[in-house]
Amino acid sequence: MELASLEAFVAVAESGGFSAAGERLRLTQPAVSKRIAALEQHLGRRLFDRIGREVALTEAGRALLPRARRILAEMEDTRRALGNLDLAVGGRLNLATSHHIGLHRLPPLLRTFIRSHPQAAVDIRFLDSEQAWSEVLHGRLELAITTLGPAAPPLHAVPVWDDPLEFVVAPDHPLAARGRASLRDLAAHPAVLPDPSTFTHRIVAERFAAEGLAVRLHMTTNAMETLKMLAGVGLAWSVLPHTMLDASTVVLRVPGVRLRRRLGYVTHGGRTLSNAARAFMALLDAAKAGRP
Repeated sequence: MELASLEAFVAVAESGGFSAAGERLRLTQPAVSKRIAALEQHLGRRLFDRIGREVALTEAGRALLPRARRILAEMEDTRRALGNLDLAVGGRLNLATSHHIGLHRLPPLLRTFIRSHPQAAVDIRFLDSEQAWSEVLHGRLELAITTLGPAAPPLHAVPVWDDPLEFVVAPDHPLAARGRASLRDLAAHPAVLPDPSTFTHRIVAERFAAEGLAVRLHMTTNAMETLKMLAGVGLAWSVLPHTMLDASTVVLRVPGVRLRRRLGYVTHGGRTLSNAARAFMALLDAAKAGRP
């Protein structure tokens, strides 16, 4: 059984089609189809049902998928372990980050890494923090740089940045002229926040719940820049990182309430990390310590 065929199988299963899998693997659609056909012939089982332009896993395909992922993860881990015998930093660094961290925290670190290790290829995926954690947990990414939530083995989370959060409203919001508000005041007005499943939303909702209050959600979006725009035009109040504040919104002081997130990186405790990942983690650790 060729690993290339297994890679094609997993790509089609995860992307939902042969064309999308080809883009992911940088192959033509016929090349992907050929690999799937070879795998099906080798196993003597149909792995996908083709219904028009849609593909769906058969019972055999569903049984194979977790096993194929484990095989590919083991091979990738083996490659990294052998590659680490050479101290050179090269190969591909697969990492994920949120758009907010990618825009506001990572650029200087990425610039340093690229200049210091020109032989390394950086593959960045922009994902919600919770999705990035899942990708690390299942061995599809080496490193996630995200908002941190509670981490349990095998995941290992390392804080790097403290990220204070501020309550903000539009300059013409009813609460803006006062410059301050209580949680009860805010609970009486609609809010725009990240999705309830996100770490950031939980930080806000749990603080309100501690006072016996609930947030009145008008809508949700996980893009901080979008939250800033929606709050700035007066749709609702929101919570933004201190680093994003400008004249488009007014900060409300809420006595006795200080919200903050921890931003940092997450790895899998059972995975052999590449030299490239270790080098990037060293830059993150230096940023945590305040070193250039």
